[in-house]
Amino acid sequence: MCRSIKPLFNFEPPATDGEIQAAALQFVRKISGFNQPSKANEAVFYAAVEAIAGVSRELLDALETTAQPKDRATEAAKARVRSSQRFGS
Repeated sequence: MCRSIKPLFNFEPPATDGEIQAAALQFVRKISGFNQPSKANEAVFYAAVEAIAGVSRELLDALETTAQPKDRATEAAKARVRSSQRFGS
């Protein structure tokens, strides 16, 4: 579940709201243990996702670095190579 949460800081172009939302959803799924919440927990589950997404956006906007931004295509290619080496496909 958490393997789908990817680093979002210092990329060009910057992380989108959709990427931040997806990471927040995965985080809440992991800590709650629910892939899909029950009706009784639905409101609080999605409120947590929104709160974490908001705080994550604030964090990403406030972080500073002197490193050059990473290129998404290059990082994706590196990940594919690592996956191929690890899983052999």
